[in-house]
Amino acid sequence: MIEHSGIIDRIEHDCIKVRIVRSSACSSCNAAQLCNAAEKKEKIVDVYNFDTDIGYKQGDTVTVIATSRTGFNAVFFAFVIPFIILVGGIFLFSIFTNNEPSMALGGICSLIPYYILLYFLRHRLRDKLSFTIKDNNTRFSS
Repeated sequence: MIEHSGIIDRIEHDCIKVRIVRSSACSSCNAAQLCNAAEKKEKIVDVYNFDTDIGYKQGDTVTVIATSRTGFNAVFFAFVIPFIILVGGIFLFSIFTNNEPSMALGGICSLIPYYILLYFLRHRLRDKLSFTIKDNNTRFSS
């Protein structure tokens, strides 16, 4: 399970935007303010699968979770499939031409239909690749 604590930034119709702080391991160290190695990055994640009966409000502290299967699916759709298509496209174009720039361009262009398909299926993929809210025990009003 991937878990992050965050604060609800805003609530839209079917989406809750949660602000999480992703920090490196040394950011909790006492000397982190003096050290340049400590880094913190704020991220906003979209949560689509949430219980509307709970009544989340802006400023609520929540824990967002994703399963490891969600992470594997994201890696599969973002890296594995495009890599296979790219290599397949380069191989296919190498059959027809010996010009390496043409093979590279053909391989890259072979990704265009895949990304168009992802665009049209984005709502179906959103449910498979999104975070969910674990709890909302602590509430802060804003």
